[in-house]
Amino acid sequence: MEEQSYHIEQQQTSKKATTSLVLGILACVIPLVGFILGIIAVVFSKKANNEITNQKLDGHGLAVAGMVTGIVGIVLNALYFIFLIIAIVTAILAPAPTYPAYY
Repeated sequence: MEEQSYHIEQQQTSKKATTSLVLGILACVIPLVGFILGIIAVVFSKKANNEITNQKLDGHGLAVAGMVTGIVGIVLNALYFIFLIIAIVTAILAPAPTYPAYY
């Protein structure tokens, strides 16, 4: 009787998809620099999706998660930057405090 061996080949995961997820997570965590990381994560996610469909790779979920975390990172950093600008302008334009003179 012949022994049959079954070899299941595991598909490779797209490295661009993994990179987009890592950059997206970093974009959510690191202030100000995270804005740039979020943009790069979105770009890597788009490239990963194209690579996954063309080369039949795994990692579609990673690419989608990278896109989502990248967009969230962009939004969070934009809100942080707007808040920072408002705080600086408010501090500059605030009148100087006046203290009563005690003699």
